[in-house]
Amino acid sequence: MKFERQPMVRWYNVRLLATTGLKTVVSSLFGNFADKREIQAALSENEPYDYSSQDEIWVDYIADLGDGFDATFSMAHLLAKPKLEVEGSPLQRGKLLIMGGDEVYPTPEVIEYKNRLQGPYNAAYPWNENDSDEERPHLYAIPGNHDWYDGLTNFIKLFCQERAIGNWVTRQKRSYFAIKLPHRCWLWGIDVQLHADIDRPQREYFTEIVNDEMEDGDTIILCTAEPAWIFDSINKSNDSYDNLKFFIEKHILLKDHKRKNCSHKHLKLLATFSGDLHHYSRYEILDGDGGQLITAGGGGAFMHPTHILKDHLITGDQHHARLKKTFPSRTESRSMAFKNLLFPFLNREMSLMLSFIYLFIVWFLQSMADTPITTQLAEVPYDFENTGAMLHIVNDALVLNPFGILLNLLLVVGILVFTDTAFGKGKWNWIIGVLHGIAHMINLYVLLWLFSRTNYLMLHGELFGDFYNQLISWKLASLFYTLLFVAEMMLVGGVSAGFIFGVYLLLSTLIFQSHPTESFSSFRETGFKNFLRLHISPTGVSIYPIGVRQVVTNWKNVGSKEKPSFKGKAVKYELIEPPIHIKFDRHETLIQPPEHIKTRL
Repeated sequence: MKFERQPMVRWYNVRLLATTGLKTVVSSLFGNFADKREIQAALSENEPYDYSSQDEIWVDYIADLGDGFDATFSMAHLLAKPKLEVEGSPLQRGKLLIMGGDEVYPTPEVIEYKNRLQGPYNAAYPWNENDSDEERPHLYAIPGNHDWYDGLTNFIKLFCQERAIGNWVTRQKRSYFAIKLPHRCWLWGIDVQLHADIDRPQREYFTEIVNDEMEDGDTIILCTAEPAWIFDSINKSNDSYDNLKFFIEKHILLKDHKRKNCSHKHLKLLATFSGDLHHYSRYEILDGDGGQLITAGGGGAFMHPTHILKDHLITGDQHHARLKKTFPSRTESRSMAFKNLLFPFLNREMSLMLSFIYLFIVWFLQSMADTPITTQLAEVPYDFENTGAMLHIVNDALVLNPFGILLNLLLVVGILVFTDTAFGKGKWNWIIGVLHGIAHMINLYVLLWLFSRTNYLMLHGELFGDFYNQLISWKLASLFYTLLFVAEMMLVGGVSAGFIFGVYLLLSTLIFQSHPTESFSSFRETGFKNFLRLHISPTGVSIYPIGVRQVVTNWKNVGSKEKPSFKGKAVKYELIEPPIHIKFDRHETLIQPPEHIKTRL
């Protein structure tokens, strides 16, 4: 399969921001009118996918995967290996591969799925004509918000029509599913994206599964596209836990016994898996059902911080949970936040846009004044004692120029609107937002003063004096001065504006614990990827969190008919923490190797 390798998405590309923002708005406004889940339900039966006849089964779970090629392909390469050796024990490739949301970035176009998901996965594990359907691993996926931007149109084509992605074969007919695993264990994937409700056909699907297929005491592993327990704890305005709570209460805990056709069976929720946050974190519920709350969104997208996570949280249904492990560690997460200081060099498009805004304001002030503001500022020596004189000139230029004042306000308001008040310290985040806006205003007028004075001295002094006089005789002096000023503002102004933006993101994430996505998408960290490998056996469920600190970047022969290969060392992987073994009988968790692993050590 031919495809073009893609770099990681540059989220501060101005055109991409506009396009993605528009798609988000359209999806939110018209999603309910173009909800294809009801069509899916009408064209498929309410039957689970049954693998219960086996004595044991291996299952892989990965989420947030269709971003940059190197990270996505490195993780696909590990998933495709027949086994991974961990502490001397072989972990078999999953018979099932569960993709837990956001299978593509930034938007679900056909070409994006091809280049960012299908291509890398096909190259990592090419189609083998000699394999039977039973030998090939099966693939199931739930959509994330990026898959929903077109109303699931391309998601349905790719995942709900029994197509192949590499040597993995899709089996599902809807954007949600119930899989019957051995030993009365089930894996459910639900679709609750873009704040959509759990549609009626989806509710009926799982109700029928419970009533017709499940027995009292069956256990469930639940996959959802958002770690609602985390969002609810750090963002009080987020209501994503309401949907998750509703689903768990109505279909697993079965609290509403008065509801028609409601089963009285007692089911157990062993664990909930999610992506959306691109790191690994595990919370353990200390009271009640629910067991493990695991976020494993390390399939290939940029990394999210872990230092903003709380040590303890109370879920929306009032259960207490304790943070047991993160990958990267919170110390490593804080250290990486300092990469925001490289913002102007890693996000040139955004820095240039800020410099253009600066230029537009200066151009308007320059064109509306009787005496150009640059000419007035050129006569003020740049010294701290002359700051008052500089401010007086700027004030005079703005007092009689209402539109100039409006442009300055728009710059400040635009910066303020960007302030994140949903996370961290909430409304207190306005403090750093205001300081951010003021910093840009100071930067703009200090640069205006600096360039005006420097260019005047440079062009009229010994360095360019004769050349400038010649330009005057050629009537090109004004043009030369303008071009010089534009170049300076674009270069120095862009770098300084980008640096201010990066400092704002750094302080926001470290001190105010806000902007988790904006601050870490800025430097597009490729390391600290992860996925889960599960083993369902007669004794219980063993969860192996596999981590990769650094992906491989020098792949070759990828996409050709030859076997994909690479120079240098193989992808190095590790257990993020000891295996989590959940017993079926007592529903207890042991952070130690289970019996079937101990015998091999």
